[in-house]
Amino acid sequence: MTMKEEHAIILDFLPHGYPFDKRPIHLKTSIAQALGKNNLVILELVPKKDIFLQIHEEVYIGEGKRDKIHHIAGRIPITKLTETAKSELNFIIEDLVKKDEKKFVEFYNNAGSINMRVHQLELLPGIGKRHMLSILEARSEKPFESFEDVKNRVPLLPDPEKAIIRRILLELEGNEKHSLFVKG
Repeated sequence: MTMKEEHAIILDFLPHGYPFDKRPIHLKTSIAQALGKNNLVILELVPKKDIFLQIHEEVYIGEGKRDKIHHIAGRIPITKLTETAKSELNFIIEDLVKKDEKKFVEFYNNAGSINMRVHQLELLPGIGKRHMLSILEARSEKPFESFEDVKNRVPLLPDPEKAIIRRILLELEGNEKHSLFVKG
């Protein structure tokens, strides 16, 4: 069961709705494209009337009274993002991974097998069987404490933080069989 998103980060704000929306201007509503903070899903939000949102602004979208968001229109695929939203997505994911480093380092500490042949760690870009075995060996001695710790204790490992960021972007594209970070 996935937790509902409580907060989202604005990727783009379109005060007059989508440019390709052919309805008269008075029928259009503002649209915000956002990334949910917990489940990392891309959402389309409808702000309250006369609310202007800033890119990178965090907004409350949980149950109860919302100060800026009228309603959540729903999830949208990465392909529906505006060019601005697409370019901001990388920065925002990088920022979320940095700010919540502990949560993502825990992935390196707790990742397990998916089946007899595939381990969750191998789903990270740049990590094959040899790196996976090195990570498992290092974490059995003592859990990792930071990305830097992972880097220092696992020889020749691609940047562990970038591997997670790239994996999240791959999952958002929607072609991955297994989802490690994007929920819902």
